[in-house]
Amino acid sequence: MSQPTFDQLLRQIQELPALPAVVLELLSSIDQEDTDVHVLAQKIELDQALAAKTLRIANSSFYGMQSKVTSIPQAVSVLGFHSIRTLVTACALTGSFAPAGGGFDFAAFWRHSLATAVAARMLAPHLQVNPETAFTAGLLHDLGTLVLATRFTAEHALIRSYRQAHDCQMAEAELAVMGIDHAQVGSALAAYWKFPAAIQQAVADHHAIERLDGGGLPLVVHVANAVAHALDLSGQDDALVPPLSPSGWARFALADAAWFALFRQTERTFDEMSRIMLA
Repeated sequence: MSQPTFDQLLRQIQELPALPAVVLELLSSIDQEDTDVHVLAQKIELDQALAAKTLRIANSSFYGMQSKVTSIPQAVSVLGFHSIRTLVTACALTGSFAPAGGGFDFAAFWRHSLATAVAARMLAPHLQVNPETAFTAGLLHDLGTLVLATRFTAEHALIRSYRQAHDCQMAEAELAVMGIDHAQVGSALAAYWKFPAAIQQAVADHHAIERLDGGGLPLVVHVANAVAHALDLSGQDDALVPPLSPSGWARFALADAAWFALFRQTERTFDEMSRIMLA
């Protein structure tokens, strides 16, 4: 089986279903502050499933509201634009890729993506990164895996077999079989979908230990990914914790007790979020 060229990969990316218009609008506005939140609320309300999930999360302990949020306009005004953008993006993305068969575990994929998002949101304040942007980047970090699993099903089956036979990281198996890894594919998809540059970079670099010295969002997602794997929140028996940047870990400057508290909070929040978003 010959390896696909990058152009072939890009063509497959361009044939992927478009994200809901409201999500593309939200993602493109991450760097903007002048979005009309009333118009946004109206657009969210047009998608009943999206609106229902958004309200359930708005009322979860994730946001710790004192009183019940009963409408999307109220959720936007109480939680703020950044939080609502995060929620809507998350709810839409987790429902946007239909399982394609071929033995790929979609449920485990989304569990890991959500766990990484939750961990990233917890870690972000320690590096002065916006927690909502970190959540979105954490959720999107492995999107390249979805492209490979749904558009190159035969090759991805070989990747999984290679990984089991060699007991190696998924990226290593992807490079051996296809000559490209999920981080490269994911950053190409993030560019095609016009995600903000910061999120494109975090997707591209979340395994790139040699490029994480700058800290910021890529480092937050890198460590969050490792935390999610270490806590085994995907539920996969053969999940491996990826190599971790020692200098990156040190930059968080957290005591052991603070790390353990963060792990417990990540597990609790993930349990609640996954019941709502992945049901």
